[in-house]
Amino acid sequence: MGYYLNSNKVYSLYESETRKPYFIDKTELLSDLMTLVVQGNNHICITRPRRFGKSVMASMVGAFFSKGFDSSSVFDSLKIADDKRYREHLNRHDVIYIDFSEAANESSDYQEFIATIKEILQGDLRACFSTVRFREKGTVVQDLRMIHEETMTSFLFVFDEWDCIFHKKYMTDDDRESFINFLASLTKGTGYVSLSYMTGVLPIAKYSSGSTINHFVEYTMATDDKYGAYFGFTESEVDELYRRYEEKVSERNVSRADLKVWYDGYHTPLSERMYNPRSVVLALDRNRVRSYWTATGPYSEISTYIANDVDGVKKDVALMVAGEAVPSEVEEFAATAMQLGTRDEIFSAMVVYGFLNYEDGRVHIPNRELMDEFVRTIRRERGLGYIYDLANASSRMLRATLAGDTETMEEILQFAHDTETPLLDYNNETELTAIVNLVYLAARDSYYVEREAKAGKGYADFIFYPERKGDDGLILELKVDDTPEAAIQQIKEKNYVLKFQGRLAEKKRHTGQILLVGIGYDRKRKEHRCKVEVFGNDD
Repeated sequence: MGYYLNSNKVYSLYESETRKPYFIDKTELLSDLMTLVVQGNNHICITRPRRFGKSVMASMVGAFFSKGFDSSSVFDSLKIADDKRYREHLNRHDVIYIDFSEAANESSDYQEFIATIKEILQGDLRACFSTVRFREKGTVVQDLRMIHEETMTSFLFVFDEWDCIFHKKYMTDDDRESFINFLASLTKGTGYVSLSYMTGVLPIAKYSSGSTINHFVEYTMATDDKYGAYFGFTESEVDELYRRYEEKVSERNVSRADLKVWYDGYHTPLSERMYNPRSVVLALDRNRVRSYWTATGPYSEISTYIANDVDGVKKDVALMVAGEAVPSEVEEFAATAMQLGTRDEIFSAMVVYGFLNYEDGRVHIPNRELMDEFVRTIRRERGLGYIYDLANASSRMLRATLAGDTETMEEILQFAHDTETPLLDYNNETELTAIVNLVYLAARDSYYVEREAKAGKGYADFIFYPERKGDDGLILELKVDDTPEAAIQQIKEKNYVLKFQGRLAEKKRHTGQILLVGIGYDRKRKEHRCKVEVFGNDD
């Protein structure tokens, strides 16, 4: 066993993963890979957003195939054991497993990064195959060829986080090209590769039809359904995890509906729903729903494009924060090209990094966890202009609503309507809904906001469920060319309060007052009128 060659590390990583209470068995992926190994000289790259289980799956591949240890105690009880080829491949292959993020984090420049990898790998090869006649100053690739020539040994490569090095500030264009050439020299046109299995966030850089690493078949979440079920959690898998949570935790603070609202929203190309797996597990493990997404370098870079309104992207982001989906053509973009010049390139990057979901030619913010990230961006980026102003007026809007201060509410809505660069044409209820969503952004800090929620005998435009016990709840209805009194009357007639009370009972929470909020907009006079009424007090 060596550091990269047949390393015990991958077995330890995966074995510990299987002992966790919210582990999901996705070993059926190995059946597909066994077929590729038998064929030989296959190369696949699976790209997914961060926190979608890529490293767990990479360690699974290494732990299953590597002959450096006996992993039968782990895999005998998992789904892959039912495959008739199971024993034929379990721990029968020489596996070279390289986690590029590890080397990247321990290096101060590219030369140190690549020299360390080459030195360790070459040391492993020469120690394990000591009878092979290596050239004294031979390269890693030459050593691999010599091993194959003399022993007919084939290697299964597992490259995890292949693209992490591209985010390092010290990387130059020459460094990026050098790294891609290194990957190509290891895997392309060689007889010693049975399978190259590579994972990352970024699509492979495709310079031309003669690209250096175009021998990899690439599978992305946005455009390829194959392997889709193995990355992220499906609806049925989250159901199973929640059953375990119910058995394990007596005082539960997380509902099944919470998991859907917070962490669902991604889709495969065949529209199978996918959840962010890391966040689901953390929410259940910590017995609390919240944002477990951590800001990344790429997100900071992309937010700069938004703030600078590159290709008019600012308005579209505001629409998405308001709950709308916007048309976009998601395209693959080169991993080495972070200069994004069009809105489609910017949105493509955001889909790749997991900040947006792409479905049926439109992009949207997938769930509350990511919505919180966008809201934070909008509320701190002064460069967003009138959108920043609207978002930061939202704290005042919430206070005014809770106080029944309809004069201030109408003033803020009029500001949203009269702003120098209008967000929308503002001629129908859908557009009014988008504006209202923006001017109540601050409510997301202390409320779960449900839009167009099925309630009672119809659909309420907005229901604001308080996160803290004792806070007032809000049911808000909008009307175009009608009065706020008519909006409140609809809340009563449709019995929307039943939905509100039912959810609070499910969460075992009580609330303060229930405020019925009506907002009317007169298109001819271009004026807003508001009314706030306490439920049960018919004045």
